[in-house]
Amino acid sequence: MTLVIPIKVQRKHASFDLYEDLIESTKDHTIQTGDIIVISSKYVANSEGRLLDLSKTKPSYDAIQLSKKYQLDTKFAEIILRESDETFGGVTGFVLTSSDKILAPNAGIDKSNVKKGTAILYPDLPYKIAENLRKKIFLNLGIHVGIILVDSRLMPARAGTTGVAIAVSGFEPVQDTRGQKDLDGNPLRVTMKAVADNLATMANHKMGEGAESTPIILIKDSGAKITTRKIMTDEMAIASDLCVYMRGFGN
Repeated sequence: MTLVIPIKVQRKHASFDLYEDLIESTKDHTIQTGDIIVISSKYVANSEGRLLDLSKTKPSYDAIQLSKKYQLDTKFAEIILRESDETFGGVTGFVLTSSDKILAPNAGIDKSNVKKGTAILYPDLPYKIAENLRKKIFLNLGIHVGIILVDSRLMPARAGTTGVAIAVSGFEPVQDTRGQKDLDGNPLRVTMKAVADNLATMANHKMGEGAESTPIILIKDSGAKITTRKIMTDEMAIASDLCVYMRGFGN
């Protein structure tokens, strides 16, 4: 039976050592080989000092045009452009973007749970962070674990948020079930299970979105396949022209 354990931490107001904080926060729990450690991407970004004072941001011409189109603060629009790989459109208050190969409103930038006038970004090089954490845990504790950096996301035409894995290490993030048989013996042709995103959603449910102060989740007996190979940044992503939602909106 899968066990999902929320880990409370002390709120931080400045950059800090993520590994040391993780070990200190989980000292009352036994971490074992096969466990999955899920960490809020915003908590990771906070450890890196990835917070911006919007008052010190100078908007470009493109940011001003974007702000007019979607009724955004010009300085916030500038940060969105800087953090985006690509923009696809938007609605009032939100720009639909790709950031770190993840489709996200406003490039994943958040203004909640930070001081007024401040924005927190996605972590810098999230896959490198996840891989380094996994390696440190193995070198110091001698155990193989999986790491997920998680953010919340909106699903098309659905109310509320679920979780999305913005980076993983230590386990296979996608399970390819093509060629297997369904209950009636029919071969599965396109089915791939989003293992990392499913675990991210389980963790996101326990983390909450407000003042819970549980940015770390320990998942036991998940059934995820542990691996020591380096997970590549494009393994969970597909190009926008292959996405059924993005292609559908374009027709």
